[in-house]
Amino acid sequence: MRILETERLHLRRLTPDDAPFMLGLLNEPAFIENIGDRGVRTLEAAREYIARGAVASYGQNGYGLYMVELKRNGAPAGICGLVKRPFLADADLGFAFLPAYWSQGYAHESAAAVMRFAREQAGLARVVAIVSPDNVPSIRLLRKLGLEYDRMIALPDSGEECALFVPRQVQEHGC
Repeated sequence: MRILETERLHLRRLTPDDAPFMLGLLNEPAFIENIGDRGVRTLEAAREYIARGAVASYGQNGYGLYMVELKRNGAPAGICGLVKRPFLADADLGFAFLPAYWSQGYAHESAAAVMRFAREQAGLARVVAIVSPDNVPSIRLLRKLGLEYDRMIALPDSGEECALFVPRQVQEHGC
């Protein structure tokens, strides 16, 4: 089910049929280093990961992570969407792309569309993001999207420290 369309991309709901792509993405060295090892090593585990994560979120929250595909050939490039984490008050912007699709503007294009979707269709007043403090390209993208560093937070499961990015505060100027 297509959710969003940009100039070059389609974003659609993930399904268990996307398990081969997800298995590859989750086991990319850069994914493991920057986002974390999800322990998904088989197609069956990838199907379960999609069902427990994105598919469950669509039903519970009305949003989730989406498959990002190139319009020109339908190639799956990555995932981008919103995650509702129990330890965050707001939805979290998430994205990950295969290395072959880095530095081509796809992450920014899809994330900007997801941010518009969050405001205009999902009715979310605020979207935040968490990121490894060493993930400079993702931090650069978050800043480009209008988010700014707020503070470090510890992830409940691992205790790993992540940087929390929140929407920039608009300064009001009096006359």
